[in-house]
Amino acid sequence: MQIQQRPIKDLIPYVNNSRTHSDEQVAQIAASIKEFGWTNPILVDGTNGIIAGHGRLSAARKLGMDSVPVIELAHLSEIQKKALIIADNKLALNAEWDNGLLTLELKTLEKSDFNLDLLGFDVDDLRIVMGYGADFNAGTEDEQGTLDKINSIICPSCGHEFHK
Repeated sequence: MQIQQRPIKDLIPYVNNSRTHSDEQVAQIAASIKEFGWTNPILVDGTNGIIAGHGRLSAARKLGMDSVPVIELAHLSEIQKKALIIADNKLALNAEWDNGLLTLELKTLEKSDFNLDLLGFDVDDLRIVMGYGADFNAGTEDEQGTLDKINSIICPSCGHEFHK
């Protein structure tokens, strides 16, 4: 296995990639690359087709990079490539956190004034994991009536009324 630099313009995203990346997540990946450097090469097949790393490629584009590190996996069959494209994403999602150790590490980073936004957690998740509780203020009796009110939206194309 060898890490090589490849021009971004030469990389071909997989047309059937079922994993999506929001603009917010791409921004998080870009911030991570800026803070920590490039830590996870893009995986490509023998013809520069992306197997894993679509989000990292989008982040590299956002950062204005011309080239990115890649590992070529030309030995994989078409079926193996399709399977790895899914497995690479799903296997990471199957992991769980040791909340005690996570809290310890987060509090250590917080005490060191490290920017916890770079870790990918939203603010409420961080507050809960760190034992601070969610940032939630109870509504008043008057506000409850407003919350219970059903609003409708009418589609300008078909005229159908939707309730939210």
